Amino acid sequence: MPAPLTLLLLGATGAVGSQTLRLALADPRIARVVAPTRRPLPAHPKLANPVGESIADAAIPDGIDAAICALGSTIRKAGSREAFAAIDRDLPVALASRAKAAGAHSFVLNSSLGASLSGSFYLRTKAEAEAGIRALGIKSFTIVRPSLIETRRAEPRLAETVGLAVARLLAVLIPRRYRPVSAEAIAATMLEAAISARPGETVIESEAIRPPQG
Repeated sequence: MPAPLTLLLLGATGAVGSQTLRLALADPRIARVVAPTRRPLPAHPKLANPVGESIADAAIPDGIDAAICALGSTIRKAGSREAFAAIDRDLPVALASRAKAAGAHSFVLNSSLGASLSGSFYLRTKAEAEAGIRALGIKSFTIVRPSLIETRRAEPRLAETVGLAVARLLAVLIPRRYRPVSAEAIAATMLEAAISARPGETVIESEAIRPPQG
């Protein structure tokens, strides 16, 4: 049995990140979780939680085996297109570079359904984040592209709330790829990808996202 891993988790306070943290702390295949945040997380024997004003400047120790990036915002919440791109593109790429330097051979990015360099500004930004991390040449790179995320947020997102309501009404008519997926299922899929560390690049589209087993 392989030795338990040290996992770097970026975005541990968000909807997907918090579920990833919960699953990782309970998984015997994970020895330690390093989760830099701006506000303290509840203490746990397996958790290292560097706290600082900016996650961009967070301490990332050497000895990282795998990394998961669950960072994400909206243009409205960020305040401008430039600020959104800084959070959803520039920050993941910069932190992926630091994770690789700290030893990570596996990196998993939570992206978006439809990410494309020819898409809308939002989808283009997501695709640019994918491309930036791809260029780093990390041994195992997994991109997870969920549809609408089924979750309860502390700060609801109007477009997401409306989209989820419509999706629930039309669930049987909507192709699987476009149906909402739970934050827990995304987290479980990302964690498995980080641990398995399949060589090369793997893209997991929304219909292939599965909830935790057992």
